[in-house]
Amino acid sequence: MMQKFGVRVALLAAAICALGGAPFATGQGPEKRAMIAKTAAPGHMAAVFREGAEALHAGDLDRAEKSFRQVLAAEPGSAAALGNLGVVAMRRQHWGEAVRLLTQASKAAPKVAGIRLNLGLAYYRQNRYDLAIAPLESVVRERAANLGPANLTPASQGQARYLLGLCYFFTGKYTEAAHTLEFLWPEQAGNFAYLYVLGVAAGHAKLPDLEKRALDHLVKIGGDSPQFHLFMGKAHLNRDENVEAVGELSHAAALDPKLPFVHFHLGVAYLKQQDYERAKAEFQKDIALEPDLPFSYEQLGLLLFQAGNDADSERSYQEALRRDPNFLSAQLGLARVRQRQGQYAEALQSAEAAEKLAPESAQVQSLKGQILEKLGRHTLAQAAFTRYRKLLEQGRARREQQMEGQADPELMDIPSQY
Repeated sequence: MMQKFGVRVALLAAAICALGGAPFATGQGPEKRAMIAKTAAPGHMAAVFREGAEALHAGDLDRAEKSFRQVLAAEPGSAAALGNLGVVAMRRQHWGEAVRLLTQASKAAPKVAGIRLNLGLAYYRQNRYDLAIAPLESVVRERAANLGPANLTPASQGQARYLLGLCYFFTGKYTEAAHTLEFLWPEQAGNFAYLYVLGVAAGHAKLPDLEKRALDHLVKIGGDSPQFHLFMGKAHLNRDENVEAVGELSHAAALDPKLPFVHFHLGVAYLKQQDYERAKAEFQKDIALEPDLPFSYEQLGLLLFQAGNDADSERSYQEALRRDPNFLSAQLGLARVRQRQGQYAEALQSAEAAEKLAPESAQVQSLKGQILEKLGRHTLAQAAFTRYRKLLEQGRARREQQMEGQADPELMDIPSQY
């Protein structure tokens, strides 16, 4: 890096994630373009399909689901009905159900790129970035080869590439992430998250010119905005410079008390300082602003666990899991609370739920082995410890850090076309 970046560049290079992406252009989503009425059954079923499409467009999910299931009953395996039922599940944030339906739809209509884009997005929303890559790659590859996808709007095509770049980034494929995201510079150069991820990916990929271009532009557009101070506070957090983080984040909160996630990250900064009262107050402020998001509930669970309040810690972790059953950190936290309480059967249940989310996590295997030992199931415990050692030997530490560290909530909120 050029010396003029100074401390700011060092901070940028240390941060893990940035602010959420700017929305893509709205309009017809992939499902609207892909699931056109002519793909449904003729006659009466075509009319039923159109009713479902109109209900989906109007946001009447119950009526849309009823219509598409009626079409599916008349024509089992209908890609149109399956794909739109997948979209209904996505809008309800039932990501597992969406993946199941969209996988079936993709098999029935493998040339429909909109289905694969939605499938990639559903995997992304589950934090299953490795599984999202293949369907997203196929969409981007087809477009690059001018093979389509004719059924996607330009905004949806850009969304596919952005999602793919983030999935590469989250799985440590930095060279692929940098090259994939660089293509989006014309429309994303004003987006903090985009510039940060591109710069960090380019740095890891040893592409210094691209790194400098991205980070230089990020500093240029940052100014004295609350978003930039939030970003810098997060960078300090990732360097464990907690006093500086509190200063930046407090400044961001003063400029905009309702800035998304500013109170969450300020709570994290206070928690790292073991200032539990201030941390708790900040997490509660974040919950008041975004009561349906799981992140502050999970951090409250950690805070209360560290303070020795197991009962309230368990309740906080359960609140997080009610909002996101696939939240790995909350499942692990719940398992640890129950382990400390001596509720080993329940602890094992939580550890096994975490294992389903992260089967290659050494941390999960270690915890599972400890619990199994307490239950007297020594053979299974030793198998878990063997698995734990094998994962460490295979050099999975970086991957685990990505999976088990605090997921960045802003980057997870990628605008969708579904």
